[in-house]
Amino acid sequence: MLFPKAGVDAVKGLIPGVNFVEWCKIIGQKPSHALWLLFPIVNLFIFAGMAVDMVRSFGKLAFKHSAAAVIYAPAAFFKIATNTNDKYAGPTLQKEAAYAQSLEEAKASGDAYKLKNLDEKNPYKKTVAREWVESIVFAVFAASFIRMFLIEAYVIPTPSMEGSLNVGDFLFVSKAHYGIRTPMTVAMLPLLHNQIPIINKESYLNSPSLPYKRLPAIEKIEAGKPIVFNWPVGDSVYITSSRSYFVSQIARQPEYMDSDRELVQKVKNKDYVVRPIDKKDHYIKRCVAGPGDSLQIIDKQLFLNGKAVKNPKNLQYLYQIQLPPNVSVNSKKLDEWGIDYGDNALGSKDLFVNGQGILFIDGDQVEKLKALDPNVIIQPYPQQSEPLKLFPFDTIVGSQNWSVDNYGPIWIPKAGATTPLTLINLPFYRRVIEVYEHNKLEVKGQDIMINGQKATTYTFKQDYYWAMGDNRHNSEDSRAWGYVPHDHIVGKPLFIWFSTKEGSIGNGINWDRIFTSASKE
Repeated sequence: MLFPKAGVDAVKGLIPGVNFVEWCKIIGQKPSHALWLLFPIVNLFIFAGMAVDMVRSFGKLAFKHSAAAVIYAPAAFFKIATNTNDKYAGPTLQKEAAYAQSLEEAKASGDAYKLKNLDEKNPYKKTVAREWVESIVFAVFAASFIRMFLIEAYVIPTPSMEGSLNVGDFLFVSKAHYGIRTPMTVAMLPLLHNQIPIINKESYLNSPSLPYKRLPAIEKIEAGKPIVFNWPVGDSVYITSSRSYFVSQIARQPEYMDSDRELVQKVKNKDYVVRPIDKKDHYIKRCVAGPGDSLQIIDKQLFLNGKAVKNPKNLQYLYQIQLPPNVSVNSKKLDEWGIDYGDNALGSKDLFVNGQGILFIDGDQVEKLKALDPNVIIQPYPQQSEPLKLFPFDTIVGSQNWSVDNYGPIWIPKAGATTPLTLINLPFYRRVIEVYEHNKLEVKGQDIMINGQKATTYTFKQDYYWAMGDNRHNSEDSRAWGYVPHDHIVGKPLFIWFSTKEGSIGNGINWDRIFTSASKE
């Protein structure tokens, strides 16, 4: 409808490829410029620029016209096409370049009168306010798209990966390495993930939304590498000032309300938030097993497909420590060893009281403490069997003695793989079938019904992963909530670009951690 006003046959607007070439000609761009539209991410900016130049080629030079072209170009084009007063003024890029050349020539010749006259009549001149607004809008637009598609900055808020990734580490995460996940939630405030600061309200609308899509990956997700993902069970959460809890977690472990009084009122009022996949909280853990793997933990050692895996260098556990009366350790020495109050299981800044401490530390730190004196006693802190607090939260599967140190065996679902389905193994796969793969599941007597049909097997639609923190006794991970679906994968940690001690600039800066790898093994 718009092309005929620019002297171009209307039919050319219906031919893919040809329409964009003609569009380039109308606005004064080289036809080859249209090739940029074939490049993902870049094409969004190219299209927006071409839309603005199109309306300007019809004399629509005001900020509101440019804004309309960026927000919804079809509506802007339709209005121009159907308005008999709107005429094609010529290719705006060429006209603007010619006018700018006239200004330069007047300036070079020293013709002050001509220069002043041209400047006053300049139809392309923008006010200072408009220049600022357009610059800010473009900066936010560009930052939002870079954050959405390519690289996003994160900060480590908890010690679950302590030793490898510490509280206060700021890191960049690539969203391209494991395949760019296109946006699903489209109505949202830019540069915010899921909550608006201060007012603590959700920063997005659940609808409209787009289906899950992912572009081809640069590399595969490897077992042993840290990954960033959306918290799988974060679809229905109670949110307090201290943390988020998934709803079924509180149903099983009401003792959380003893330490978080804010949670009591939330539970009483059923005040929980329902979030789509891409707005669930971000987590970072180490991927320890991939689709099709069988995993088991025996006496803290992780086994994958029957073989012991190489442990991360700074793997941490909880220890009971008793120092002899004649031995003391100053805080400076402990800090050099990487031991601080964040490692204290008792939450106190005093790491040792009467020589006793309960700390999350790694093997090297254990040896350094033992080297203080032959009488230093360090023992692993015993971990109880808690099968009802660990995935799959059901002792019928034979998990009566499971603990965080002795767990499994458990099989990680793989896309296309088929598993027998029984009432005994159903707890492992129920959430996968119902929530992650969107089926209706019912149990009627001894029969399992999926979408109204009796099922004795199930074929998985996507890959799954198993994620665990390097601080093995202080990490809420797959042992607590199960598999990580592939559609929840966000990206690969690249490097640490800044690091504060214990998450506060007031405690100092970890200079030795800046620009180090965030994917250490």
